[in-house]
Order: sequence, then structure tokens, then C-alpha cells
Amino acid sequence: MPVNNRVHRPSAARAVGAARSVRALVLAGVAAAAVLTGCSMEEAVCGGGEYPVLSVGGTGSACVPNGEEPPDGYTRYPEGRVPEHVGDKWDTYWQTHTVDENGKVVRVPEGG
Repeated sequence: MPVNNRVHRPSAARAVGAARSVRALVLAGVAAAAVLTGCSMEEAVCGGGEYPVLSVGGTGSACVPNGEEPPDGYTRYPEGRVPEHVGDKWDTYWQTHTVDENGKVVRVPEGG
């Protein structure tokens, strides 16, 4: 009976294919991470632990620590109209609108 001294080694093609699969998996993970963190690239209106407030009668704003009331001359944004990121829908809206001393949303006069 002949003796075969060959050692079984995976083919080079199989090793190259596995390396390509690993590279593809790494690239897919990087792409997924970029997509999932895309929102965090936007600049938040306030930092963590704070909420934005609007100046009464003007377009100024400030950030107040959670749990504290707005300072004199400021009020909370109306519910559902709170800006979250610089340049978002509500941040842009409040550049031309404000809340008057009666709590009514009004358009800011030009130049005001």
C-alpha cells in the first residue's frame, strides 16, 4: 500500500476569498457606523442636560439646565416647536418668530 506524505493545506484561492470576506465585513461595519452616527454630526442647540429657551419678544435664545426654570425675560418654546439642531426646521422658524408677553407666537418685525 503506497504511503502518502502529503499534508492537507487549504488552497491559496480559499485563503484569498476569506481575506476578501473579512475586508468586506469590516467595510460594511464602518459604513453602518457612519450612517448610524450621522445625526450626531449635527450641532445641537444645547448641550446634554440642558434645554433651549426663547427670549420673550425677541429672537434670542439660551440654554437652561434641566430642572431649572427659564430666567426672567425668557420662556420655554411651545410644545412641538422646540429646535434641536442648529439650522433645523424650528431653529430657522424662530429666527423670524417669537413669543410675546402674553404667550402668543408672533412674527418679528423686520430689523427687530
